[in-house]
Amino acid sequence: MSIVTFWNEDREQTGKTLTAVAVATKMAIERNFKILLLSTSYMEPTVKNCFWTDSAQKNLGILAGKGSNIAVESGIEGLSKLIASNKIQPTIITDYTRVIFKDRLEVLNGFSGSPDATDDGNLLNYKKTSESYPELIKLANQFYDMVLVDIDSMLDKTIRDQILEMANVNVLVISQRLESLNRYNERKKTDKQIIGPKCIPVIGKYNKNSKYNKKNMMRYLNEKKDLNLVPFNTLFFEAAEEASVTEFFLKMRDIKDTTDDNYIFMSEVLKLTNNIITRLQDLQMKMR
Repeated sequence: MSIVTFWNEDREQTGKTLTAVAVATKMAIERNFKILLLSTSYMEPTVKNCFWTDSAQKNLGILAGKGSNIAVESGIEGLSKLIASNKIQPTIITDYTRVIFKDRLEVLNGFSGSPDATDDGNLLNYKKTSESYPELIKLANQFYDMVLVDIDSMLDKTIRDQILEMANVNVLVISQRLESLNRYNERKKTDKQIIGPKCIPVIGKYNKNSKYNKKNMMRYLNEKKDLNLVPFNTLFFEAAEEASVTEFFLKMRDIKDTTDDNYIFMSEVLKLTNNIITRLQDLQMKMR
């Protein structure tokens, strides 16, 4: 049972959340793991939009039978109240998730807020709710084989650092921009969250036509190991806005043309997925 985070301190769009979504989906398809993808977002629908629509979520509450995850609309808000009252067991978490692949992938959406609350009120509730994330992740790790955590930039630094510390592997998603590469180079010297084997750097939304291509970036960053990439892919980006990510991955699973951009995207996501699993296995072996 392992905890893997996807994070970045930068405010720029690095493709962090979509990287987490891609890895979670690919891992669920290729591996026999029970996975929880947990979003720590603040009123940000990116993860939800990848897998389901608002209408589908409402229909779930109307049509679901006994034992179904009818509490999904409560999400993290509902779970945080149970944690605060010490009334939660690891097995209860699944009642608040959205099942994507049965026994393979579940999603716990981030803080959705209340339409009746003010912006300040929602933000205050988010900060209070987010205090439960470390305990929730610890409990989820007892029930799921993999807990993949998308760390939002809105999350308090103290809580973020606590999650990074308890994680087994931290996937740091950065961009190709020179400014982002320079920040990463500087942080490698002193940032304890980046130094060491727990951290896997990834270039998100990679553009092969950029001056800073893979070969040049590896030289510039003085990276000896192969650099992980998640290429920008138009069809994946569109699927992420249309609640059809699972259909996209299943459709592209058997593509054969190695020159096709979709093949390259799927290959790089699979490579990153396998590298995460290998790193987890290596670190576990060293702890024995």
